[in-house]
Amino acid sequence: MHPVAIFRHSPTEGPGYFAIFLEQQGIPWKLIALDEGAAVPATIDGFSGLCFMGGPMSVNDPLPWIEPVCALIREAAGKNVPVIGHCLGGQLMSKALGGQVTRNPVKEIGWSGAHGEDNAIARHWLGDFAGKSGTVFQWHGETFSIPTGATRLLANGYCANQMFVLGPHLGMQCHVEMTPEMIATWCEQWADEAIAVADLPSAQTPDAMLAEIPAKLPVMRQLSERLYSVWIKGLAR
Repeated sequence: MHPVAIFRHSPTEGPGYFAIFLEQQGIPWKLIALDEGAAVPATIDGFSGLCFMGGPMSVNDPLPWIEPVCALIREAAGKNVPVIGHCLGGQLMSKALGGQVTRNPVKEIGWSGAHGEDNAIARHWLGDFAGKSGTVFQWHGETFSIPTGATRLLANGYCANQMFVLGPHLGMQCHVEMTPEMIATWCEQWADEAIAVADLPSAQTPDAMLAEIPAKLPVMRQLSERLYSVWIKGLAR
C-alpha cells in the first residue's frame, strides 16, 4: 500500500506514538519535514492518508506552506483519502474545511480530562469512551471551530472543540500521540510558557506533567489506539 504522509512543522513535534502504531499495523509512512524546508507535495497521489502534527505557529500566520497544505487537505477530502490532525494539524484541517481558528479563552497545558459525545458517530470512533470522560494531553492557546458537516467528538470546560470527525477525517485539538520522551522534551523546551500560566486550572507545571506520566499516559494510550484503529480502516490497502 502507499505510505501515510506525516507532516512535521516543528523539530520536537514529531509523529510520536502515531508512527509507532502504524508500524505495529504494518502500514508504511513517510515523514515530510516542513520545518526543514521540505516542499508540500503538489498532490495526494502516492499517499494512502495524510497526518499533520503539532507546532508552535498559528494557522493564521503568513507562512508559505499554510495554503498549499490546506489545498492538499481539501484534495484529500474530495477524494475520500483519510486525514488526521494533532493540535496544529487539527487547526489546519478546520481552516482547510471552512472553519476558523481563534484564540482560546485560556491556555491548556499538560494533562487534562475531556468528555466524549454520545451519538452514533461518536460511538463509532470512541467506542467505550463515548459519553464518558477520558485523559488527553494539551499544549495550545488557540482553538478551531467545527467545520460545516463535521461532528464534535470530544469537549471539556476549557476548550469546547477538542476533536471532530468528517467522514474518515479526524481533527484533534489535543495531543493523543505523546510519548514520555516527547513530554520531557516539551517540558524542557517550553518550561517558561508552562510556568507562566501554571496558576490556571487549565495548566500544569513541567514537574507536575512529568510526575503524572506513569498514571496518565497508559489511560490516554487506550484512547489513541481506539482512534487510530478506526482511522486506519479508511486507508486504501
